[in-house]
Amino acid sequence: MTGQSRRTFLTYLVAAPTLAVAARAGADALVPQPARAAAAAIPSLPAPADLIDLGDLFILAGAPTAGLLVLTVEADGNIRFRLPREEVGQGLTTAVAMLVAEELDTALDRVHVELDDARPELLFNQLTGSSNSIRSLYGPVRQTAATARARLVAAAAARWKVAPSSLSTAGGAVRAPDGRTADYGGLAAAAADPGLLVTLGATPKPAARHTLVGTPVNRVDARAMVTGALEYTLDLDVPGAKPCVVRRPPTLGGTVRSVVNADAVRAMPGVLHVVTVPTGVAVVAETFGQALDARAALQVTWGPGPADHLSDAQIRTKLRAAVPPLLVPPLLTPYVDAEFDFAFVSHAPLETNSAVADVRDDRAEIWSGLKSPIVARQTIAAELGLPLSKVTVHVVQAGGSFGRRLFFDAALEAARISKACRRPVRLMWTRVDDTRHGRMRPATHHRIRATYALGEVLSFEHRVAAVETDFRHGLGEIITATAASLPLGIGNATLAQTLFLTTVKSPYHFGLTTQALTEVPTGIPTGSWRSVYSANTRGAEEIVVDELAQRLGKDPYAFRRAFLKTAAQRAVLDKAAQEGEWGRPMPAGCAQGIAFHDEYKSRTACLVEIDTRDPEHVRVTKAVIAVDVGRPVNPRGLEAQMIGGLTDAISTTLRAGLHLDKGLPLEGSYSQFHWAQQRDTPRDVRVFVLPATGEEPGGAGELGVPAAVGAIANAYARATGTRPRSFPLDFDVDFTPYPR
Repeated sequence: MTGQSRRTFLTYLVAAPTLAVAARAGADALVPQPARAAAAAIPSLPAPADLIDLGDLFILAGAPTAGLLVLTVEADGNIRFRLPREEVGQGLTTAVAMLVAEELDTALDRVHVELDDARPELLFNQLTGSSNSIRSLYGPVRQTAATARARLVAAAAARWKVAPSSLSTAGGAVRAPDGRTADYGGLAAAAADPGLLVTLGATPKPAARHTLVGTPVNRVDARAMVTGALEYTLDLDVPGAKPCVVRRPPTLGGTVRSVVNADAVRAMPGVLHVVTVPTGVAVVAETFGQALDARAALQVTWGPGPADHLSDAQIRTKLRAAVPPLLVPPLLTPYVDAEFDFAFVSHAPLETNSAVADVRDDRAEIWSGLKSPIVARQTIAAELGLPLSKVTVHVVQAGGSFGRRLFFDAALEAARISKACRRPVRLMWTRVDDTRHGRMRPATHHRIRATYALGEVLSFEHRVAAVETDFRHGLGEIITATAASLPLGIGNATLAQTLFLTTVKSPYHFGLTTQALTEVPTGIPTGSWRSVYSANTRGAEEIVVDELAQRLGKDPYAFRRAFLKTAAQRAVLDKAAQEGEWGRPMPAGCAQGIAFHDEYKSRTACLVEIDTRDPEHVRVTKAVIAVDVGRPVNPRGLEAQMIGGLTDAISTTLRAGLHLDKGLPLEGSYSQFHWAQQRDTPRDVRVFVLPATGEEPGGAGELGVPAAVGAIANAYARATGTRPRSFPLDFDVDFTPYPR
């Protein structure tokens, strides 16, 4: 939306010992961006996601509290910003620190971004997901910092008895034309005075004046990460918190009927407690080694889980039966029909589920990596029978998520165990626990039909059947979480359809275009996985786009270019094709593949080269990615996001998936789950972040996966002459599963 801001702001003072400000945001009407039609003869109508996407909905829902952001300028000149989002490795704290430093004209290392505790007053505005954090924070963070700057300038003007308009800011100080300077720390107390008269407007800088935002910057926490100084949940020194692990059932959702040898296990060295909770049998001990030994010694009689009768074959049958019929019969026109299957996939974050809990009779304190901390706090308070005001939930930086930490399974489990033991506990899910019992991306089946004639695509229909995705975290607070938990899946299904329709769209003018979702409840614990529906849905569509191009005798790149809807989309595709040397000669068994994706006001194209000459080790050898996010905040962070999406796509397209066998995944570790290792990733990866094309940033966290899925599958098809239909491509059980 060039020339028109999405939000307007009213600022106010919230605290006084040091300067602390907040900005309250309201929402303007959404105006769809104009799109220049491509040269296709049969334009497609806009999809819902073209008009208003999921990020827009989150911004609107969070608008009433979007400005309740707290920034403090301390007496030593350091600036602290409380971030109501989770950092899981996506580089959010760095990008937000850049926004603050830019507006305050101070050095980046003087800005310290801290993760805020769960704050129920924020309502829908503390959920981290849907590539929405920078989109929703870009305006409010800048406004908050601009408000602080205006007060600092006003304080200096009052001290020097000059007009505020004559002053400037630079290097963490206010400067006068005569050379006098006052650093922010020395002005903080005066700037916090509620009686201070502020006559200069608190307006964020125009982008043309940015000197930091838009430049590539290393992560502010990179050194702490690589030296081990960064504290994750299990690194926290919570007094008295003892190691804890849980013996989990042999099938998903199984229940404990009895513990045969509980007394004998309690007598083992170091064991402090053995307690039964809804998710299994917990052991608390002096060390994790002792806890693990005791867990292994437990003899438990288990009740069944809801999916004990389900294996991959049954899931596939259910999904195929659930796919709704296509609308357009291929009567007198040529057509392409294709069906695809995608396996279950673990989120597989490097840091497994973990939490520290200290539950007392009258209060509780929880520490965990949480993307929905408000509903976590509300649910835990209800579970413990405590008033909400007596429960504190601390958000801890996490080692990966990819959607897993939208739920708070470990935090709730730790709270239950701490209450039962009447002592603080430090809960760790083992890698086997995390891979087998953690939430997973649902398996999906896809049916696509495209009709064409005279060089044009007349219709493009896509029907998706998916194992139900659990959205019972709601929009991050208890009201929508409760609504999503309504009986018969009604609430969850409503959320699922909303998410599907506001994220999945085709970037092409393919005539009559329809996409529809049907979900199948199974009792299997699922959750949003990076790109949610788009990774599989758009990945499958990009495969069909290649097959349409082949039927019409067109080059895959040129075909896409002819049917893309906007000039901005074509610019991204052109950049990837140009930099990747599309069409260059390749040896037999090697090929290029290209694909495109547009989502959350951003767009990307991915070109890969693949080597299939060793069938036992198919490798992506090169990748070139072009990305346009409207207005990039940290291009280096965007590069990392796109490379991460590429790695996810390489993994799930080629080898990584979960085999469901009688209600439990067979995989229990990275060695069995076959996530891409260094030897599986291309040595030549180049990411081109296009210069700013808009006033505000689009989403980026999930953008990189779908196009990479399509590009890899298309390269494989061109290299082998085999059209891929089931993913991952190499999905044999080539390991001995761990005991249940």
